[in-house]
Amino acid sequence: MRAFEVTQLLTEREQSKKPYLEFLRVPDLSMGLYVLKAGDQDAQHPHQQDEVYTVLRGKGKIRVGSQDRDVQAGSIVYVPKQAEHRFHAIVEDLQILVFFAPAET
Repeated sequence: MRAFEVTQLLTEREQSKKPYLEFLRVPDLSMGLYVLKAGDQDAQHPHQQDEVYTVLRGKGKIRVGSQDRDVQAGSIVYVPKQAEHRFHAIVEDLQILVFFAPAET
């Protein structure tokens, strides 16, 4: 078993000075913590894996393909592999758990 505390992951992510901190990688799954500040531009690109976002904190929008959706604490969004997607209109800092299946390459 491996267990994680979000407060510790937030500290590690802050120390890394990067918006994304991967904290688990096994063949069929990888997990990370993604933080975007209010007003940030999300520069991600389509992935080769299915992806699930769970918003822990903050408010903004996500665009998947041509569809927009508001996100906030408690929002869960599935993004199929190779789909264009990005967070935008971020009005409160977003803290997001990210799950890739299989593990991100």
